[in-house]
Amino acid sequence: MTVRRLRCLPPLLAVVLTAHASSPMAAETLSPISATPFVGFLKMLLALALVLGTIAVMAWGLRRLSPGQVGTAGDLRVVAAVAVGTKERVVLVDVADTRLVLGVTQGQVSKLMEMPRPETAEALPVAMPPFVNKLKEMLDKRRGGQ
Repeated sequence: MTVRRLRCLPPLLAVVLTAHASSPMAAETLSPISATPFVGFLKMLLALALVLGTIAVMAWGLRRLSPGQVGTAGDLRVVAAVAVGTKERVVLVDVADTRLVLGVTQGQVSKLMEMPRPETAEALPVAMPPFVNKLKEMLDKRRGGQ
C-alpha cells in the first residue's frame, strides 16, 4: 500500500463504524444488559476485584521467584538482636555448627566474634520487655477471673 492509501484509511474506518452503529441490526446486537446503576456498580466491583487479584498474584509470584530468595534459610537462624544505637545492632546468628556475633550498621555487616554453636537449641534465655510481662499478667488475671 502506498502512503496515500494509508492516509484515507482512518476516515474510511470511521465511516464504516458509524454506518454499522446506525444500522437497525446493530441496535439489536449491541444492546446493553441493563441500564440500572446497580449493574454498573457490580461491573466496577468485579473489575476492581480482578485488578487487585492480579496485583496480589503477581506480588506473590515475584516474592516467590525473586533471585535472592530461591533457597530456604536452611541452617541460618537469628538467635538474638540488640540495638546499640539508632541504626546499629549486635546480632547473634547460628550458621550450621557455628555461632556468629555480628555488628550490623546501615552500611555494613562486621563479624565481631565466632564460636562453636552450643549443644542446646535455646542456650540464651529470651528476655521479655517489662511491658510484655505486665500485659501477660493482666491477661492471665482476666482469664482466671472469668
